[in-house]
Amino acid sequence: MDYFSTLGYQPGIAALAAGLLSPWATLFLVLFTLLGALPVYWRVAAESPHGEGSVGIIERLFSGWTAKLVVLVLLGFAATDFILTITLSAADATAHLVGNPLVPLWLNHPVALTLALIALLGGIFLLGFREAIGVAVVLVVLYLGLSALVVGVSLVQILNLPGLWSRWLEAVALRYPSPAELILASVLAFPKLALGLSGFETGVAVMPHVRGAPGDTGVQPWGRVRNTRRLLLVAALIMSVFLLSSSLVTTLLIPPEEFQPGGAANGRALAYLAHAYLGSGLASLYDLSTILILWFAGASAMAGLLNLVPRYLPRYGMAPEWTRMPRPLVLFFTAVAFAITLLFRADVDAQGAAYATGVLALMTSASLAVLFTLLRRRAWGGAVGFGLVGLVFTYTWVMNVLERPAGLWIALLFIAAVLVVSFVSRVFRAFELRVAEVELDEEAQRFIAQAQGELRLIAHHRERGSVFEYSQKEQEVRLETHLPGQGTLLFLEVAVLDPSEFSSRVRVIGVQVGPYRVLRTQSASVPNAIAAILLYLRDHTGKRPHVYLEWGEQSPFQQALRFLFWGEGDVASLTREILRRAEPDPRFRPVVHVGG
Repeated sequence: MDYFSTLGYQPGIAALAAGLLSPWATLFLVLFTLLGALPVYWRVAAESPHGEGSVGIIERLFSGWTAKLVVLVLLGFAATDFILTITLSAADATAHLVGNPLVPLWLNHPVALTLALIALLGGIFLLGFREAIGVAVVLVVLYLGLSALVVGVSLVQILNLPGLWSRWLEAVALRYPSPAELILASVLAFPKLALGLSGFETGVAVMPHVRGAPGDTGVQPWGRVRNTRRLLLVAALIMSVFLLSSSLVTTLLIPPEEFQPGGAANGRALAYLAHAYLGSGLASLYDLSTILILWFAGASAMAGLLNLVPRYLPRYGMAPEWTRMPRPLVLFFTAVAFAITLLFRADVDAQGAAYATGVLALMTSASLAVLFTLLRRRAWGGAVGFGLVGLVFTYTWVMNVLERPAGLWIALLFIAAVLVVSFVSRVFRAFELRVAEVELDEEAQRFIAQAQGELRLIAHHRERGSVFEYSQKEQEVRLETHLPGQGTLLFLEVAVLDPSEFSSRVRVIGVQVGPYRVLRTQSASVPNAIAAILLYLRDHTGKRPHVYLEWGEQSPFQQALRFLFWGEGDVASLTREILRRAEPDPRFRPVVHVGG
């Protein structure tokens, strides 16, 4: 939907950007689509078959907080792309609606009509994704069929007026006398036509909804990958034919002044030809199909958002848990689209720069992700080819930003919003238990099963792990906290694995060091892991365990930062606070003792 809907405005964009060279510049766009963008997204489909797209590949290329920051920035560009796909397409649908001569003047309220279209799109998604797919199939068949009719009738007109063709060739030859000049001018115009590439990222983002093969597994869904590649190939071939033919007929049959702002063909070139050659009835039907596909192009963007956001932000602790549910997210994204529409007053041109910036940023990241993946695998031949594609995408994105810098500023606002909201959410969720599951190995279970009396755990930061180290630690804790002599004494050690992760599965192993029994584990956060293990022991032994901790030596501010970013900090007070929130009743809450 996203890809095909660009046919509603792409011929007009090409005519404004390249003038007489519109068909030649579009030919370069088509060649790059088939030889550059399509191979990139074939690789993306294989590398991230669960709908992560280029964002998922990029995440795997980095680690820790670097990976999270890169993903958040890319999600900001994705939000720019997908949200503006919804708002710009709805605004362009409104422009086609009010541009139809049969539409009464009292409907000429672009902002109100655009908001109504966005609300209707959100309403369909509230009903369910299958319903949205059913509507999409009907709209695509109707739109492509009528577009083929408009292009076909226009080509017949050109054949009946052979002077048009010869005059165009003469004009091109006069302005660009050598093939080198023609190619260079087409290449320079290419960045302005790059919106004709939009749709590939949403194509791989909805991969979870593509049917697979009977032998598919979660790790190797090759049937789904194969079918997604077919989807991308067929869509690219269909679109290539339409882009080339539409750019040719619009360039030859529409006066150049009509493409300018305020002209009858501005943003609706094929609709202009439909009204010129099909009669008011069929032309109005074509207008209706264009309006519907432009409006519903937001469906692919909405599907992409519903796939990406729950996949990353809740896992990072950077969004509330309700963001895993589709319907609240649909309402949220619809509200954001409302705000963008009101901000830009439903102006298509005003949103175009930011839309192009988001689209090209994601496609550039996809090409670079594939390149770096191949370099890691030492696939030098493929790396050279995809490196050249990455250079073209990078050039296109940079040129777009330089010519229309407002788009980058708008995209940066989206990125800033994603970063601020994400980190604020992480702060507010910091005291959640954040442990999905606690699992003890056989030795650790034996330690617990043999426990007699009160279960007492000393939290310990292991250095060498010698018997002397544990003996000295026990003496210090007994002195500082007046640790009783009765009960079962265990040491508890938590190593921080990746503090940027929000939740984790905790596997505890038992280790015997001389006379001392030690429980060891790894987690994203020391206080959260200690709290989760204490609650697990309470639930499985029926006793309130006691944990013995020490105060930190740094300032509270430094301790808070260490907890948020490195998973450590003031372990004593943080563990107690996490336990307090997880178990409101003090009678059943594990006991925290602090000394030092």
